[in-house]
Amino acid sequence: MGALRLPSLAFLRSPSTATRPWTHFSSSSILSSHFPLRLRSIRRGCLASSSGGVSTQSLTKEEEQQQQAAASRKSAQMNQEGAVTPRSLDFNAWYLDVIASAELADYGPVRGTMVIRPYGYAIWEAIQVGTFAPPPSRLVGTVLLVGNTLREENLKLSFVLCALVYPQRLGNRLMENTWLVVLMFIPYSFIEKEASHVEGFSPELALVTIGGGKELEEKLVVRPTSETIVNHMFTQWIHSYRDLPLMINQWANVTRWEMRTKPFIRTLEFLWQEGHTAHATAEEAEKEALQMIDLYEKFAYDVAAIPVITGRKSKVETFAGASRTYTIEAMMGDRKALQAGTSHNLGQNFSRAFGTQFTDENGQRQLVWQTSWAISTRFIGGIIMTHGDDAGLMLPPRIAPIQVVIVPIWKTADDKTGVLDAVASIDQVLKTAGIKVKVDDSEQRTPGWKFNFWEMKFKGVPLRIEVGPRDVSNRTVVISRRDVPGKQGKEFGISMEPHVLESHVKRRLDDIQTSLLERATLFRDGNIVDVSSYEELKAAISEGKWARGPWSASDAEELKVKEETGATIRCFPFEQPEGQKKCLMTGKLADEVAIFAKSY
Repeated sequence: MGALRLPSLAFLRSPSTATRPWTHFSSSSILSSHFPLRLRSIRRGCLASSSGGVSTQSLTKEEEQQQQAAASRKSAQMNQEGAVTPRSLDFNAWYLDVIASAELADYGPVRGTMVIRPYGYAIWEAIQVGTFAPPPSRLVGTVLLVGNTLREENLKLSFVLCALVYPQRLGNRLMENTWLVVLMFIPYSFIEKEASHVEGFSPELALVTIGGGKELEEKLVVRPTSETIVNHMFTQWIHSYRDLPLMINQWANVTRWEMRTKPFIRTLEFLWQEGHTAHATAEEAEKEALQMIDLYEKFAYDVAAIPVITGRKSKVETFAGASRTYTIEAMMGDRKALQAGTSHNLGQNFSRAFGTQFTDENGQRQLVWQTSWAISTRFIGGIIMTHGDDAGLMLPPRIAPIQVVIVPIWKTADDKTGVLDAVASIDQVLKTAGIKVKVDDSEQRTPGWKFNFWEMKFKGVPLRIEVGPRDVSNRTVVISRRDVPGKQGKEFGISMEPHVLESHVKRRLDDIQTSLLERATLFRDGNIVDVSSYEELKAAISEGKWARGPWSASDAEELKVKEETGATIRCFPFEQPEGQKKCLMTGKLADEVAIFAKSY
């Protein structure tokens, strides 16, 4: 893998469909030619899942052996049948089966932890690049690697500092990637400095009290987020207004001691992109926070094909230590909400606690204004739960590690030579055009098995190309779409001529991308109910839908809704209806409507 595996933030608007490159990195270095069908049920490790499963680590040795034996029998059955629980039958079981069958992740030896497997990590890499990296022609800066180099497996990055310049967004300023590796452990006193921060995170903290066989003088927190440690460093880096704005981004792992876990959605340790900025004025910080949530929104729509609702969190749901939190909220296939990304205006809360100051142009000492923002590997879970169907995984082309799988079909040795020559030519044409292609020319499996493996139940590849002896004779191919199963999604007689085939494949990938977004948007809009009273809200939530209605009630009444219905205010959407409104709870005037939903 190349050295640009961790891209720096581009802060660019997503390019249009017509100009967006269809590939960002080659999948050939990530994916082997064959993935074994070892479908051990990931459900056995899901702590307190809706299906009632518990971690094997909380069981006696005998009970654990019995459960492992049952899992082995289940594994053998799945290997034999290739079974994925239908989504329409049991959404939670379906989700876990998809993760196992697609080999996206597995459970680690510590309760609630997750090991991301190569195909799942390839999706995370696509999220990294699709969200933040500019097209190559826009890159005018340099990359500086300090310390250890990147390992091929991307399992460990010891210390990397990347500086990239993007003139369309940052002018002459630099946005720098950093990784605060030595700061994975945070002194507990740092967490305590910001009162609301420690109160909000206390239930999720993992503490280290012994090091080197001795009790530590001060207990250390395994980093749940980095606002405190960043401020400690900012106080050393910021002295004058000339040092501002200071903007850093890191791709890192964090730990939160979750009691109810679900792969990708909620685990003890996860990967994320985390940005922190410091500014001279409140206006600059607010502009930055809004710009970032806008970038996340565009990524969700344009790349992940997820139609999010963007807005401001309520005071109750605001990030601990922030003045305002902005969010993108996505509706999953079971109609629960997923907070897919957040951007926080921190005001001066942390700079006041840590004394992060600068000397302004008049020689006066001032506190900086700050923001932080992040998306995480939970976005992978969101993609699975938004687009998957009863058959299994379905990936939008712009996020898929493999966009096209080519399956050669032959019976005789003579047929094989001609077919593989044609396939090699097609593979080269599409890869040259920037399309991520996989050729499955293995001889251990039938074509039908390969169709099922790459498209339907396992890898979710958007487009399949079949090439057989007759196709070679006619100089044509057969193309099938993952999002349109059966004959309806098949096209016969597509010319092998390079410019014709390239154009057709790109057009179909665009069609699939658009179709998935439209399908998800229709599903979302069809499951949002406008309400004008608390009774209507409760009825909508009891039906599993989102409720949208005017709100100006108190924090206590918001908590009452959560207690009685299980729903929370997901956001006050930026897009608001015009006209006067009355609060659904109190009947008083309300300036805004809020969206309520049950969530992950």
